[in-house]
Amino acid sequence: MSFVLHPWQPFFLILSGLVTRKQQEIIDFQNAQIRILMDKMGRKRILLTDDQRRVLAVKAKALGRGALMELTTIVTPDTILRWHRRLIAAKWDYSDRRKKAPGRPSVPSEVARLVLRMAKENPTWGYDQIQGALANLGQRISDTTVGNIFRANGIEPAPTRKGTTTWKTFLKAHWDSIAAIDFTTVEVWTRDGLTMLYILVAMRLKTRRVEIAGVTANPDGDWVGQMARNLTASGGFLAGASHVLVDRDTKFLPLRTYLNGMTDTDVVLLPPRSPNLNAHLERYMRSVKSECLDRMIFFGRRSLESALEQSVAHYHTERNHQGLGNRIIEAGDEVGRDAGDVRCRERLGGMLRYYHREAA
Repeated sequence: MSFVLHPWQPFFLILSGLVTRKQQEIIDFQNAQIRILMDKMGRKRILLTDDQRRVLAVKAKALGRGALMELTTIVTPDTILRWHRRLIAAKWDYSDRRKKAPGRPSVPSEVARLVLRMAKENPTWGYDQIQGALANLGQRISDTTVGNIFRANGIEPAPTRKGTTTWKTFLKAHWDSIAAIDFTTVEVWTRDGLTMLYILVAMRLKTRRVEIAGVTANPDGDWVGQMARNLTASGGFLAGASHVLVDRDTKFLPLRTYLNGMTDTDVVLLPPRSPNLNAHLERYMRSVKSECLDRMIFFGRRSLESALEQSVAHYHTERNHQGLGNRIIEAGDEVGRDAGDVRCRERLGGMLRYYHREAA
C-alpha cells in the first residue's frame, strides 16, 4: 500500500511544531515564575483553603503523576496524596458522636473571664475573696476551681501577686499627686557653632500643667540639684507631689538623691527603654517640638527660652487638650462665648494661633 503525501501536510507539521514550542516557552516561563515565588517565600508554607486544594487535585489528576513531576509546582504529588488520606480520615472521624467525658462540667468561659478580670484588677484578692465576689454575681464555684483557673493562665496566688501592682493601678491610686520629670534637647546656634541645649521639663499628670525648670548646655550634678531644690521649695511646682516619675539617666542622680533624702516625695524609676510609661510628658515633648521648636532656628539660649515661654503660655491658656476632654487647662472667660467678633491671637509670628470672641 503506497502512502501519498498531501501538499498541506508539511505546513500542518511545521505549524504543529511552532505551537508545541510556544507552549513549552509558556510552561518554562510559568515554571520560572513559580521558582522565583518559592525562593522569595523561603520556608514559609502557603496556606490553602479546602476549595483551593480541590481545584489543584482535580487539575493534577488530569495531568497525571508523570507530567506533574516534570513541572515546577507549589504542591507535589505526595502532598495531594496526603490531602486525599486526610479526607478519608475525616470521613470516618466520629469523635463528635462520642459521649462526653465523665466528671464535672467545665467552667463556662464567661466565669473564667470574670475570674481573670478580678485577679488582674485586684492583685491582693485571694481564691476565697474572688469566690465570694463571684457569688455576689450569681456565679457559684469553689475556691479550688478559682485556683485551677489561676494555674491554667499562669497567674500567681495573692501573696505573690501583692508585690506586683500594675502600672495602671499605680497611676490611678496616685493620680491627684503624681508628677514626671524629663529632659529634651534642642540644637542652638552660638558663638561656638551648633550647641545642644538641655531643657528640663516637669509635669503634673492630672492637670497636664508643665513647667520649664531650666535650660543649660551642661546639666551637671550641681545644676540638676539646684533645679530639684527650686521645684520642691515652698510654692514650687512639685511641692506636695507624692511621687515623681524619673527615668534611669545618670543626669538625674542628684535629683533622685535630693528628693529621696530631703522631701516626702518618692521617686519612681521607670524601667529601661520604656518611654510609654511616661507617655503624658513624652507627648508634651512631641507636641512642643512639632508645633514650635522644630520649626524655628534659635540663636543663643535667650531666644530658645523666649520661645519656650510663649509656647508654655499657649499650652496652658489657648490650646485644647484631648486628654482633658478637649478642654483648655486654664480657660479664660471668653471660652464658649457665642457673641462678639472673632479675633485671632498669634504667638511666635503666627506659628501658634488662638481664636476667641471679643466681649460685646
